[in-house]
Order: sequence, then C-alpha cells, then structure tokens
Amino acid sequence: MKAIFQRATTKFQYLAFAIPRYQKSLVILLFLLALSFVKAQEIPVNYSLGENYSDRYKYSTVLSIDADNADKTVIVRTYYGGMPLRPKGHFIELYDADLNLVEDYNNKYPGQYMVDGFIKNGQLYLLELKYDDTKFAYQYVVHHSPIGEFNFTEKVLLSIPSKEVINPLAVNKYNRKFGNGFSTAVHFNKEKTAFGITVQHRKGKDEKYSMYVFGTDLKKQIEYDFTAQSQEKNYAFENIEVSKDLKTVYFMGKAFFKKKRFEAKDRRFQYELVKVTNQGHEIQEFADPGRYPESLKPLLLGSDLVVVGFYADRKDQRYNGLVYFKLHPQSLSIASRKYNPFSSQFMEDKFGREVDAQVKNLIFKDVHITPKNNIIFSAEEYFVTKGEEFDGNGRRMIEKFHYNDIVCAKLTANGEMEWARNINKTEVTKGDASYASYSMYGNGEEMYFFINSGEHPQKLSKERIMFKQGFSRNPNLFVIKMDASGNLSHKKLIDDKEVRLPIMVSRPLLDIKNESLLFYAKRGTKKQLVRVSVGGAASTPSK
Repeated sequence: MKAIFQRATTKFQYLAFAIPRYQKSLVILLFLLALSFVKAQEIPVNYSLGENYSDRYKYSTVLSIDADNADKTVIVRTYYGGMPLRPKGHFIELYDADLNLVEDYNNKYPGQYMVDGFIKNGQLYLLELKYDDTKFAYQYVVHHSPIGEFNFTEKVLLSIPSKEVINPLAVNKYNRKFGNGFSTAVHFNKEKTAFGITVQHRKGKDEKYSMYVFGTDLKKQIEYDFTAQSQEKNYAFENIEVSKDLKTVYFMGKAFFKKKRFEAKDRRFQYELVKVTNQGHEIQEFADPGRYPESLKPLLLGSDLVVVGFYADRKDQRYNGLVYFKLHPQSLSIASRKYNPFSSQFMEDKFGREVDAQVKNLIFKDVHITPKNNIIFSAEEYFVTKGEEFDGNGRRMIEKFHYNDIVCAKLTANGEMEWARNINKTEVTKGDASYASYSMYGNGEEMYFFINSGEHPQKLSKERIMFKQGFSRNPNLFVIKMDASGNLSHKKLIDDKEVRLPIMVSRPLLDIKNESLLFYAKRGTKKQLVRVSVGGAASTPSK
C-alpha cells in the first residue's frame, strides 16, 4: 500500500510540472480521487444484498438469528398486534446461502417471556419462561421443531414453585432489583453450546438460590444449590464461561452486600467469579485495596483461565484503566495481576484536551483472541435516563437508552496493554436496540466495527471524529478498522440510498468459517438481508 502511494505521488509530481497550468486543477482532482480509492482499499470489506421482500408483520422484533450446518439461516421474530401492542406469535424465516427466502412459518404461540432461540442438530429451539397457574410454579419450557417441518413440541426443563410476580426475568443484568420473591436470568456462552440459569426465590420463609447448566442439546449438565452463599449477598451475574465438556461453569458478576453498613459514597458490591460443578463451588473476590474492578469477563484460553475488564481507583466508578488477572482454574487463586492505566492516546481520543474528564458506564461487549494469543476486547458506554413524553393521553414517563462511545483495547497474552482506543459515538433509543449500538468482528490481529451513523461523521478536532445518530430513517452503515497497532480508519460501507431499510447493526449472524456477517434490515412491511465479507473476499453488491 505504501508503494502504491509513493508511485502515485511521484506520478503526480511529474504531471504537475509537465502539463499546462490550466490543466493542473484537473490533475489534482484526479490525484485526490486516486488517493481516496487507495484509502478505501485499505479496509477490505465488501457486501452483497439479498432481495427486498414484502413482509406481513409491520411491528416485530428479532428474537434470534442462527444457522444450521447446511448454511441455512433461520430468523425468528416476535410480532405484535392490538392496541396497545402485545405479542401475537413468532414468524420464522428460512433463507438459503444466496440470501433467498425459501420458506416461512407462522407460529401463532406468543409466549409469556421468550428468552432466546438457537439451532442444534437440525432442530430449532425457542426458550420460554412462563408461569403455570395450575401448578403455582415458574417453568422454563423449550419449544422445538425440525427445521423445515415446523411441527413444534414442548419440553419442560425446570419447574420452580413460586407465587407469580411482576418482571420475574432479570433481562437487565446491569441494574438488578431484588426482593420481589422470584428473580431468574439466563446466560448463554459465546459459542452457544450451553446456557446457565440462575434462580433466586423464596420457599416459605427461606430464600433459595439455584444454579443450572444445560447444553444446547437440552441435557442438564449441572444442578447446584447456592443458597448458603447467597445469605450474605445478592448475586447479579453478567456473563459466564463454560468448559468444553460442560462440567464446569464460571459465573461472573456483582455481589451486593445485604447486611454490611455503608457510608454514603461506598460501593455496595464487589465483583466475584464463582466456579460451579456438581461437586461444589469456589469463589474469587476481586477487591484489591484501592482498586475497584468493573465490567469483568472470564475467558478460558486453552488450559488458562483469565479475567479481563476495567478498574477504578476510587469508589465512584470512574474508570481509570484496564485490568488483567490470571487465575488457577481449579482453586481460582490469582497467579498474576496487571493494572494498566488508560494511555494519553485513549484520553485524547475520548476527551480531546478536556481537563478532569471521567470515564464511566462501560459495559463489556465482546472479545477476540488473535492468532498470537493477544486479547482484544471492546466495551460500550451505556446508560439509561428517564424523562417525560407527551402523547394523545397526556404526559407519561419514559426511559431512554444511550449507546455512546466504543472502547477497544489490546492486551498481550501476559496482560500488558499494547494500546487502548476510543471511538466517539452517540446514539439513543426508546425501544428496540437492534438498530443502535454496534457489532465487532475480529480478523487476525485486526478488528472491524460496524455502526449506523448519519451521512458525515462530525469532526471534533484534528484527530477526532464523532459518529452521530442520523436524522434519516435509513442510516448509513459505516465500518471502522483498527489494525494490529491500534491505528483507526473508516469508510461508509453502505449508503442509505442503496439499502433503503435500517440495518439491525447490533444483531448480526457471525459466520466465522466464511469470514462474514449477516445483517437483517427491516422497516414496516419490507425486509432484506445484507451480507458483509471481511478480509478482501470479493462480492459484487446487488442493486
């Protein structure tokens, strides 16, 4: 690439002196166009478009996107109707490898609390939490059918006696509330080979806490009573890691102290890693004096167990850098730790020359292990605000969900930070977050981020730009490349005139084998698939 640039520059210098002056402006224009072409080629990402189809359900949200072994993509959507809108059923779409819609099916069972969907051994599974008022119990139920036949049957995985409560499913893992008598959460591992279920409920006067792990073949691998440990703390787990044989699970999250006295500015929780097998459990607390870990993630890397995330120097959750722990997988004792303060480059990315800046509200998103065993992980600045909105019935309180800056950091296999970068972004939504936030894809030692944005990123200073939510109903899809050294480049990948539907940028299907991502675009009664290829694999965009 450097050689191409040098040849282009030499040729331009020659032409600038060899041709008449009145033609120089044209040469300069052509030269700039050539440079923009060279720059665009530095991001080897292409796309292809499926057909634009009509859709019978105007109001819907995506429950799951998955693929089977025959390269067939299955999309499951919950559709809504009535006034006010409420779930009416699930619409299932089957696409072939060329993005053609080959079959669809209307499953008219709406479900009570639909958790997720996944594919295993040619079967489509839909996981639901529902209350059985004849047995006075909450049940985890799986609805499953062979792909292509769509003849659903049910299987009850768990049944937990309890009174019925409001909001039993703890879908907000970062702002948990306790004390309503029943609270449960589901956590899938990244590979979707297993999922863990935690259940906190009252049984008579006693509070019970149970943990379960199921393979996505629905075989129960772990059942464990965690009640004794939960007497002193409320646990709000944020993510899990599962061993390959599914016999060991690592739950990571916040442990909130129940009886401990606090000062006004004290943190009421600490991060803990809980290792569970059928034989027992181990706990590692992350509470070094003067250090307050945040948004931690456990990783099994071969025979190694590591934890990565952020940390604060003070109790007010202002993040100061990145943290790395290496643990002994059996005992969970810490073998080594490394605290990496944010670099001046990162702070300049995020704040420019601002003084006394605060890094807050970072939520872990994803991680990529490179061929050299480096760790690249990303997080997002996420928070919720409340406000008022006026409609035909008057004033009502609403919640707004903010998806702001992207943080990306690279650690060596030993936990040393090579770089950390901040991508300025601002988005807010009142409902479906599929069109907000971002997706990331790791390719070798490089990272690619895909975001929706307005037509032109806002220039903040010499080296800083801001991607902003566009006013158009069809935001543009941008790709941001971060190379092995942490250098940033970007380009608009898909114009809003090419795909006239908003793209669900945070809900892609990752196809690691073919180095691609599959995005779903939908608005109203129109829908379309978009395949993005990473790494230079050519694909001709359809028009």
